[in-house]
Amino acid sequence: QVRLVESGGGSVQSGGSLRLSCAASGFTSSTYCVTWIRQYAGKELEAVASIDKGGSASYADSVKGRFTISRDKSKKTVYLQMNDLKPEDTAMYTCAAAEFCVVTASPPNYHGMDYWGKGTQVTISS
Repeated sequence: QVRLVESGGGSVQSGGSLRLSCAASGFTSSTYCVTWIRQYAGKELEAVASIDKGGSASYADSVKGRFTISRDKSKKTVYLQMNDLKPEDTAMYTCAAAEFCVVTASPPNYHGMDYWGKGTQVTISS
């Protein structure tokens, strides 16, 4: 059974850093993507970053240059390194996965996700 478990959230001040982890297990498809999606207090969703099995990555304009998505293939873990955090980054961060997916030059999106984690809260104070 596919399972996604996030960790690494917390509360930091503006300008600080956090590293989120998404441990994935149970996948049998040869190709899939993992996407970090954040939900604001007002319920708006934004896809932050996406990476496919081959390592290709894409980012939302709002985080480009500050966030980096990566993967540990041997342990099936996807990371989101977040630097220069701002109050507007405050949200619930969830990792989601889609089967039969490859990352292109297009920005990431949250459509067509097959599996979702439960999320980890990130709070940035001024």
